[in-house]
Amino acid sequence: MQVPAPFDYERATSVEHAIALLEELGPGARLLAGGHSLLPMMKLRLAVPEFVIDIDSLAGELGYVREHNGEVRIGAMTRHRDLLESELLARRLQIFTDAERVIADPVVRSRGTIGGALCQADPSEDLSAVCAAVGARMVIRGRAGERVLGMREFHRGPYRTAVEPAEMLVEVRVPLRPGSGSAYEKVDRRVGDWAVVAAGASVELDGGTIVNAGIALAAVGGDITATAAEEALAGRAPSDELFVHAAARAADACDPVSDQRGSADYKRHCAGVLVERVLRRATVRALGESVITSKDGGGGRWPAS
Repeated sequence: MQVPAPFDYERATSVEHAIALLEELGPGARLLAGGHSLLPMMKLRLAVPEFVIDIDSLAGELGYVREHNGEVRIGAMTRHRDLLESELLARRLQIFTDAERVIADPVVRSRGTIGGALCQADPSEDLSAVCAAVGARMVIRGRAGERVLGMREFHRGPYRTAVEPAEMLVEVRVPLRPGSGSAYEKVDRRVGDWAVVAAGASVELDGGTIVNAGIALAAVGGDITATAAEEALAGRAPSDELFVHAAARAADACDPVSDQRGSADYKRHCAGVLVERVLRRATVRALGESVITSKDGGGGRWPAS
């Protein structure tokens, strides 16, 4: 089946209009942003909305990347292409640039939005892991006003978020911390494909010590964040041995399934390898300099400042 079930169509002219339509039409209504998450589900009849509310016209209102009050604020209708081309993200939050380079293809990146991706909450989707790793907060608006949730509250499992039927995600806020760096990597079967396994990490350093770390995984089951691995890093000086230990904790905590993309053991192994890599790269970026390699070739030494 490649044809959506019948549905009615409405076009919102503002955020307030979209929320009013959601309230009027009830739980059978779905928002259509870029369409690259919802439409394939509708074609397969995995999603069968009674009403589709097109919010493409809100891109002017909700499409932006800007710095404000110590945060990067990203409108929910910001296209993947704009995230990839953002100088601010490339300079301050490189994990977004890393991820956008491996998301889909130019056609999809020109239409798909960060809000659509986050609200779809596909277990193999990249930006949920990115936002979880950097401690992003989601701004959700309804008739009663706005509420702001962290990713642990927002993301409630595969295809489930905290957004209620008469609400919409309007903004993503990411704190900017001094001495921080971030990175993202994924394994896929072909360029731009959904992740077989993906990992993101952010590291905040103070005086040569990791004071805060975020680690998130995609496509391997379990929680989106690797809490045990994050706890293993806090208060410690960065080292190869520490990253190996944290990566092992992250791999142990995930719960992948065997499928056509690979066995559970393979995916768990990949998770550990990717976490180790992104922790190294995030730390190098936080330090602002390359790893110093020991003369005997025994691995990296990490500068104290």
